[in-house]
Amino acid sequence: MVYKYDLLVIGGGAAGFFGAITAANQKPSLKIILLEKSTHLLAKVKVSGGSRCNVTHDLTDKKAFSEKYPRGGKHVFKLLHQLGVDDTVDWFRQRGVELKTEADGRMFPVTDRSQTIIDCLMREAASYGIEIRTSESVLEILREADGFQVKTSSGTIQTKNILVATGGHPKTEGFNWLADMGFKIEPPVPSLFTFNLPDHPLKDLMGVAQEVRISVDGTKLRETGPMLITHWGFSGPAILRASAWGARELAGLNYNFTVRINWMPELNPEDIREWLQKQRISSGKRLVVSRIFDSLTQRLWEALCSRAGINSEVKWAELPAKNFNRLIETITADAYHVKGKTTFKEEFVTCGGVSLNEIDSQTCESKNIPGIFFAGEVLHVDGITGGFNFQHAWSSGFVAGKAIGKKD
Repeated sequence: MVYKYDLLVIGGGAAGFFGAITAANQKPSLKIILLEKSTHLLAKVKVSGGSRCNVTHDLTDKKAFSEKYPRGGKHVFKLLHQLGVDDTVDWFRQRGVELKTEADGRMFPVTDRSQTIIDCLMREAASYGIEIRTSESVLEILREADGFQVKTSSGTIQTKNILVATGGHPKTEGFNWLADMGFKIEPPVPSLFTFNLPDHPLKDLMGVAQEVRISVDGTKLRETGPMLITHWGFSGPAILRASAWGARELAGLNYNFTVRINWMPELNPEDIREWLQKQRISSGKRLVVSRIFDSLTQRLWEALCSRAGINSEVKWAELPAKNFNRLIETITADAYHVKGKTTFKEEFVTCGGVSLNEIDSQTCESKNIPGIFFAGEVLHVDGITGGFNFQHAWSSGFVAGKAIGKKD
């Protein structure tokens, strides 16, 4: 049978585009078609990083980089040997897109516009004559002697190879079409989410960011880093990292748990006790609510005093031992009840997807069905926030595209 296409890419996101472009670059004669079921191409690229697109992270050590993935780190480590961070930066630079590194290591286009990345990928795809269709979904994939017949919402496509880059799904049902083909699916649960607090006691402090250490009762989850107080609860890097590492565990708790916050992780509790005791002795006439730690804002300090049951008129010399001890506990292990979660902005990420046991990490090709490749979040791979999920998209798309381009 004569196949109309050499490659069908399913999914118009970062991994799908990068895979299609790489395959075409490897072998320009390939006839490639890309299908996107929605009306929007590169939708997550558009909204990521506050619409600036967090392209990658400047952590160039491959082992250290791969350790930023709660699931799939070993797989990513292998991919990075074919397309690492430096390679990604060079790839965009060669196509006129310069990236910059921010203080936390995140890398963005110097334009601070995600549209810069979108325009680059669209331009590359067009230069290779890649056919792109939107509002077309795949209904069924039928295996043939040396290729595939794919039924879509608009008709039938015959292709030699398929790259599946459909992204994550919030429910297992979203993977049914792959499970029906025999692929093992790891059940999806959300990753990278914020914590909701009913009757939020710190709502008046929304917008305040603080370096903290958090822990979740009944688990081994521990994270240190910036936390942002929002009108619905807690967000920021420390919370998002905890949600990624604890994705399955927190889902098992039905997102109903106690989080403890150490507001001054740079000091141990005994140092804090000793410092506060000095205040009682040397500053007895001073109001307790007057800020004494440079790392805590006045508003936050007042809120912590209030949580320790200390009113605004109490002086250090008058502070009862009970409230003194409660203040230390509030500073070092402030407990909040979490009930529910909120997706981090529009950057929905899932833990789960096609099992990595199903694919060859050197090519991203299925071990059981030759000719089918996978890239991006459809795989059981997810990283913490900071550009790691996009790097997996670029690297896996590159590896799959390169392997497809090298096929006879």
